[in-house]
Parts: sequence; C-alpha cells; structure tokens
Amino acid sequence: MNTGSWDIEVHGLTKTFGTVEAVTDLDFTVSPGTVTAFLGPNGAGKTTTMRMLLGLVTPTSGRATIGGLRYTELPRPAATVGAVLDTSGFHPDHTARDHLSVYARLGGFARSRVREVMDLTGVTPFAGRRTRALSTGMRRRLHLATALLGDPRVLLLDEPGNGLDPEGIAWLRRFLRELAAEGRTVLVSSHVLSEVEQMAERVVMIRDGRLVAAGAVADLYGEAAVRVRSPQAGPLTTALLAAYPGTVRVEALDQDTLRIHGLTTAGIAADAAARGIPLHEITPERPTLEHAFLHLTGHDQGDTR
Repeated sequence: MNTGSWDIEVHGLTKTFGTVEAVTDLDFTVSPGTVTAFLGPNGAGKTTTMRMLLGLVTPTSGRATIGGLRYTELPRPAATVGAVLDTSGFHPDHTARDHLSVYARLGGFARSRVREVMDLTGVTPFAGRRTRALSTGMRRRLHLATALLGDPRVLLLDEPGNGLDPEGIAWLRRFLRELAAEGRTVLVSSHVLSEVEQMAERVVMIRDGRLVAAGAVADLYGEAAVRVRSPQAGPLTTALLAAYPGTVRVEALDQDTLRIHGLTTAGIAADAAARGIPLHEITPERPTLEHAFLHLTGHDQGDTR
C-alpha cells in the first residue's frame, strides 16, 4: 500500500438545500496515521459533509479533497477511498461471498482479495449465508469488508459500530486503530462517545453545519470538576463565588446539586464546613468527551453561573 500523504482537506465547504443551509463554511483537515472521530448532534451535517467528500453531493461553495484531489478526480477512487455510509445495497439472494465477489469484479480487484477481506473483518464464518438472513452486526462487517476490497488509503465510515455486540465493538476499535497505524487516513462518524474516547485520537466536531472544535481528543477535555449535593446549594454557590472571584465556576444541575470547577473536593469540604453548610454528596468528576460534546454543541444541562 502506498502510504504517501492522503489528507482529507475541507476548505470553506458550504451546502444549501433550498433555504436550508446544511453545512456552512466548514474547514478541517484529517491526516493519516490516526483515527479521527467526526461528531455532532443529529442533523448537524456530518452525513452531508461525508457525501460531499465522496462526490455524491455537490457543494454550493468551497472544496473537499482527498490527497489534494476531488473524489471524482482520483485515478481509481474505489481503490483509494473505502466508504460505508449506510447499510443498504445488498442483493437479498446473494451470499456474503457473492456480494464481495461482485464488488471485486466491478472494482477490478484480485479475486484473492475477497478471501483476505473476509478473514480480516470476520465475515468468513457466515460467508455462505444469504444477505437477507444476516444480522445487523454481520451486515456491518460485510459493509466494512466491501470498503476494504481495494486496500484503500482512506476510510470514511458512518456509524460503523451500530449493531455490533460488545465483543464486536472491541474488535472494531482495535481494527481501525491498526489500519490507521499502517498510515491510512480514517474518519469515523459515531454517536457512541464512550467508544470514541477509546477509538479515536483526534476529533472534528460540528453543530448546525459549522465547526465547533477540531484537534486531539485529550485537548477537548475541560477542567476537572466536583459534583456536590447540598440542601443549601444556593448559599454555597454564593459563598464560593465571593471567596474565589474569577477562579471558580459553578453549574446548577438541579435545585440542590452543583458541579463546581476550580476547587478540589478537600477545598470545597473545608469551605462548606467553615460556613456550616451541610454536604450530602461530594464526588470528583473525571472530564469526559461527553461533557466536552454537550458543552461545545450547546446541550449542557443546567445553568452556568
């Protein structure tokens, strides 16, 4: 496999459907060697962006390229880019092996590649089953095998873990990281944030078709916080903000529960004790990708003071 520079580059990408602007002035780069997660709420424009990368949707303005070329300009697109955007496209009477054999012939790939991708993706055990009888997880594996027929340098995968059992998800995580380690460019759309934390090293996050964050997953984590429950949450908030102006931030999660940033559990406990404020719970919270996602996409719960 040629492991040259096969960056995905998106510059000023915009797509309007009638009066609806699905994607607006989007800019990001996905480089080889790491798994990059493509995140955003439902309807954020992820699938539209991926379809523009594949030449299935024409941008209203801007440019989306793979290795410096639009998809339609690539000499052998199917051998350069492997994509899974949906779970349709199987002939119900074909076996899994038949399906792969047809796509291998269409793409001009060696017949031996069918056996290789079946072994790589775990399709071999059900290779003789008709596609109409396959489970959702089996279909996901077969789609991934199809995308890999051309030994592509670039992979674009939309929710590849849907339908996989826990063992399958763990396998997928390892498999995609191994592909990236070979120098491939891997862009994965997913809504399972706990899995993304373990799978991806970098992230591109959009909201309402606009970029809100791009970079290393670790850089998106916010500061550590402490969850506190007290029947005097209001007075505790007032006291802490007065005692540490500009350094403490308090989120009211409900009437008696707070998330406090900028202080340790020991510091909060000491301050509360000094003021005679009872605490019914005090728990440190490890920053997570979910917290970052909810904050950056405007889906935080509670008010920030």
